[in-house]
Amino acid sequence: MPLAAAPLAIGPPLLAPDLQYDLDLTLEELTRLLALAEQVKRRPADFAQALSGRYLSLLFEKPSLRTRLTFDLAIQQLGGGAVTQVGPIGDREPLADIARNLDRWTHCIVARVFSQHTIEELARWSRVPVINALSDLYHPCQILADVQTIRERFGRWQGLKLAYVGDGNNIAHSLLLTAGRLGIHVAIAYPPGYAPAPAVVEAARQAGVSFELTSDPRQAVDGSHIVYTDVWASMGQEAEAVDRQQIFAPYQVNAPLLAAARPEAIFLHCLPAKRGQEVTEEVIESTQSAVFDQAENRLHAQKALLLLLVK
Repeated sequence: MPLAAAPLAIGPPLLAPDLQYDLDLTLEELTRLLALAEQVKRRPADFAQALSGRYLSLLFEKPSLRTRLTFDLAIQQLGGGAVTQVGPIGDREPLADIARNLDRWTHCIVARVFSQHTIEELARWSRVPVINALSDLYHPCQILADVQTIRERFGRWQGLKLAYVGDGNNIAHSLLLTAGRLGIHVAIAYPPGYAPAPAVVEAARQAGVSFELTSDPRQAVDGSHIVYTDVWASMGQEAEAVDRQQIFAPYQVNAPLLAAARPEAIFLHCLPAKRGQEVTEEVIESTQSAVFDQAENRLHAQKALLLLLVK
């Protein structure tokens, strides 16, 4: 089962009709996965051969440090192995054919892609699990590590406020649908015209998520336990980078903005960060920054994900 669930019935399709929502894991499955991630982190030796003889296909259309290395390390540390292909997926042969080759050779497909459609097509044709390691709409594996980090710092999810400041992108979407379902109130501040996709917002609303959308970063950050941001121009948006720097400048996470959060607040960023743009050096290197804890937890959360999916 891929990390992309069947579409919700929410009226006119605001995403392409064949694209799905980041809700594959039920709330019970999500909490079970995160409990397992904590066990794996505490007692890695207990799981050292749990996936012996199992292999992953790693497909990467986009450059990657954390995602590629943590999935490769995760399967190795669980006793298995991985094969990796870097470059466009589906140019030389149909996605249906790629999926039906890979599912004969390996036990799971991990794909980091430009288009969510690529994930959906691989999942449609594959007989083994397909994991979304990043698409234009979602970044579910990142958010698993994020919520693990949050519980490590605060001991809970319920009753916390997370302020996300910046582009209403794949990180914002997955935060709404994952962190929000765990009981975190999600406040998203974005410039006009850069809101999260309306269909994702509606999916979050139907899932019972507590959230707010605003154009005021100070309002979002006020009283928050977690302050989160991401790059202003994601991979594939390089042509917009100069314009986005001007549009998003008021949304920089700097010391004055972070001061509006609670004194015990932490700063999160999925990395890589463009220091001096979406976040200042002062903030990302401060004692409130947990960005490298996040990066470490990619390994543990993804181990748990593989343990639950790979047979």
